[in-house]
Amino acid sequence: MLRDYIEIKPEELNKSAFQMIGNDWMLITAEKDNKANTMTASWGGLGVMWHKNVSYIVLRPQRYTKEFIDNTDTFSLCFFDSKYKKELSYLGSVSGRDEDKMSKTALTLNHFDNIPCFEEADIIITCKKMFAQEFNPDSFIEKNLVEKNYSNKDFHTMYISEILKVLVRKQ
Repeated sequence: MLRDYIEIKPEELNKSAFQMIGNDWMLITAEKDNKANTMTASWGGLGVMWHKNVSYIVLRPQRYTKEFIDNTDTFSLCFFDSKYKKELSYLGSVSGRDEDKMSKTALTLNHFDNIPCFEEADIIITCKKMFAQEFNPDSFIEKNLVEKNYSNKDFHTMYISEILKVLVRKQ
C-alpha cells in the first residue's frame, strides 16, 4: 500500500502531458507471472476517448515490456522528479530480458490495487487496456514519418487504456 499519495480525478491533474511525457519521460510498468518489468517512454499521451479518460502508449515489438503489457489487463505510468533522470535513462537503455535492471536503480517497486508502480514517483496513473493496434505503414498520410521512424519496419503497437486512478504525492 502506498501511503504518501492522494487520489485525484484525472481532470484535476494540473501538469502538462507534453512536459510529463515528452520532456520528463515516464516509466511504463507491467507484471506477468509474478515478475515486473518497466521501460522508459517519451511517446504517448493522455486524453479522452470513447467517453473515458485514457492514456495511450506505443511499444515497439522488440521491447521486453511489450510481452508484459500483452499478457496483462493493467499497468502503470509513473512520473518522477528530475532527480531521477539518471535512473529513467538507465531503465530505458537496458533490457529487463538481459538483467534485473530495476534492482540496479534507487527505485522501489511496489503495488497499488495489485498494479506494479514505483514509490518514488510524483504521479502514478493506473490503467486498464481497452484497445491495441499495430501501426500500419499504409495508414501514414505523412509518408516521411515511416522513413524517419521505422527504417527497421518495427512498427509500434498503440494501446489505448482507461485511466483507473491518478495518484499524486502528498505535498
